[in-house]
Amino acid sequence: MKFAEHLSAHITPEWRKQYINYEEMKAMLYTAVEEAPAMESVEEDVIKRHFANFDENFYHYCDEELKKINTFYSEKLAEATRKYAALSAQLRSMVENQQKAKTKSHTLKRINLPYRKAQELKLAFSEFYLSLILLQNYQNLNHTGFRKILKKHDKLLRSDNGGRWQKEQVETSHFFTNKDIDKLINDTETTVTGTLEGGDRQKAMKRLRVPPLGEQQSPWTTFKVGLFSGSFVVLFIAVILSAIFHESTGENLKIAFRLYRGPLLLIEFVFLMGVNIYGWRSSGVNHVLIFELDPRNHLSEQHLMEMAAIFGVVWTLSLLSFLYSASLS
Repeated sequence: MKFAEHLSAHITPEWRKQYINYEEMKAMLYTAVEEAPAMESVEEDVIKRHFANFDENFYHYCDEELKKINTFYSEKLAEATRKYAALSAQLRSMVENQQKAKTKSHTLKRINLPYRKAQELKLAFSEFYLSLILLQNYQNLNHTGFRKILKKHDKLLRSDNGGRWQKEQVETSHFFTNKDIDKLINDTETTVTGTLEGGDRQKAMKRLRVPPLGEQQSPWTTFKVGLFSGSFVVLFIAVILSAIFHESTGENLKIAFRLYRGPLLLIEFVFLMGVNIYGWRSSGVNHVLIFELDPRNHLSEQHLMEMAAIFGVVWTLSLLSFLYSASLS
């Protein structure tokens, strides 16, 4: 997979404009190469000046992108630090209140936290952990993006300026050198394991599990969508032809229309919901966040289309059975 496709598949949709503009930078490189004077028609100094002028503009653009990424990363890291402090304070307060409620003679080694409050904190830490992983992914993707585009620069322009700029600017920048995000991730895992899950790390990591950031559809699901969709289309055509040409269906059509129009609308609703989700994902709209769905367990557009196709097949078979009931009896 090319990096541009990898980047598009793994970005956090609501942060789309804050990532490195890899496609624009790649287009700048190819344009510079295409517009370069031919070596046969001009002197070598002319070509060098052309690429020198381009490098000035290109590295200025890189510098602007780097500033944008550093600023956004710093803001999100500060926000995450404040969030962790607030959650930790809530957890400490709950533990202290629970300890005070126990008599000195009946103090237990393991602290039994109030169930409802504990569940709320588990959910809060789980969502917070997901945001940390997304920020870490943002850090890694942007570093890889700079490395890829500067390597492409050196390859196309036959220079080593890109590699030097990478070492001097990118690898010394705040978003790359700062490792606070790793510490926050480790601290969150330790807190959830030690306090909320009673030392059971396996249970804690299962709760904190992050879904694959580059969501890939199962080939088996894709196959089923195609199979049932094709079956529905064929059967629906059979329903239309039966309604038009079959002799004994005339008196049954009005009854069938009243009986089956409701389920058909529900099938259409499920299918169009899948189309909506596909459109939102393609446009970078994070519907999981907007509708407060579980990011670890929710239906994709293919699952909804599969459901609609299966229900459609059942609907058409039932309708055909109704229309041909006299012949079947």
